[in-house]
Amino acid sequence: MSALSQRREPASVRHSAKVIDGALAVLTVVIFVAVALASGVQSPWGGTIPVIPLALFLGALLLVRRRWPMIVLLLSIAAIFAYHLTNEPPNGWIWPIWAAYFTAAATPRVRWVAAIGVAQLVYSAVDFRWVIDRNMARYLTHTVGEALLLAFIIGAGLLYAASLRWRDRLRETDGRARAAEERLRVAQEVHDTVAHTLAVVGVHLNVAADTLEEAPAEAAAALRLAQDVRNRAMADLAALIDVLRTSPTGTVPQPDLASLGAFVADARATGLEVTLDERGDPSAVPATCAVAVYRVVQEALSNTLKHSGATTAEVTVAYQPDSVSVEVVDNGHGSAGGAGIKEGHGLAGMRERVSALGGTLTAGPVPSGFAVKARVPLADSSP
Repeated sequence: MSALSQRREPASVRHSAKVIDGALAVLTVVIFVAVALASGVQSPWGGTIPVIPLALFLGALLLVRRRWPMIVLLLSIAAIFAYHLTNEPPNGWIWPIWAAYFTAAATPRVRWVAAIGVAQLVYSAVDFRWVIDRNMARYLTHTVGEALLLAFIIGAGLLYAASLRWRDRLRETDGRARAAEERLRVAQEVHDTVAHTLAVVGVHLNVAADTLEEAPAEAAAALRLAQDVRNRAMADLAALIDVLRTSPTGTVPQPDLASLGAFVADARATGLEVTLDERGDPSAVPATCAVAVYRVVQEALSNTLKHSGATTAEVTVAYQPDSVSVEVVDNGHGSAGGAGIKEGHGLAGMRERVSALGGTLTAGPVPSGFAVKARVPLADSSP
């Protein structure tokens, strides 16, 4: 089967291919009959092999040229050969079946196509030798012209096949690039989930260790909270890993703005006094932007729990007509040296995520402690 027919194309492309094949069939019939009549054929229905039935046969073969290119080529050559044996040639051996040659030349069997073409040219040159004594120029024009035409047709078929292969490689490369982007996104989500979970669970474990002997009930409550956070994180990670194991185009449940309240509640359960102030209407925020806002808050509070030694944090999310502004301020001292949190994969990932949406993110010490501020425009965040 032809390489042309093995490719799975959209319905619109297949329809266009059928239209092209039909047009080539009609064109072959019309031109073949016209050239035959112009060459002196008295009746298109006369002779051992009439012109019109032969033209219809050649045209009909082109309707299946993509499925059986070599069969179409061989049957076309046989029909032309039979016509030349019983009738005065209508003006050539190659041009009436150029479409069959072109289609076959675009397949991996192009060497066979070239060999068949050369054999046909040699036979036509020998068959036309009677013209040499009468008109050498006509003989040379005929033989050389048909040779050049065959070379051009085979070359065009090779170029067309190469363009198809190049298109397939581009599609494959594009698919790999999209898969890599999706896996990078999943890796960022895994980092965010693991970092937050470790921070929250670590705080609860510390509380349980400190109160295990003096207040067993409080220690048990802290352990239960840590277990709840761990279970939710494991569910999220299972969904994310499933994407990596299966198709890169799979979907993963994404956090949204409605999840901010539950996340802040988890942070409060660690003993951190967190206030959440949401201003404006979040309903118009696109999903991509909503995930970015959630992850900024998550990363900022996770850093607060892990590094700053803060006791309070204020989260402000302002929904504006053209953007969403996020500000997370705590009363911590940043790193142990007081110089602020060192920017690692978390903040770097947040900065890249926000920048990809056309926004900005800053993080650094402020007079009251440490602040993370981000602005995400809505216009550039449509999914």
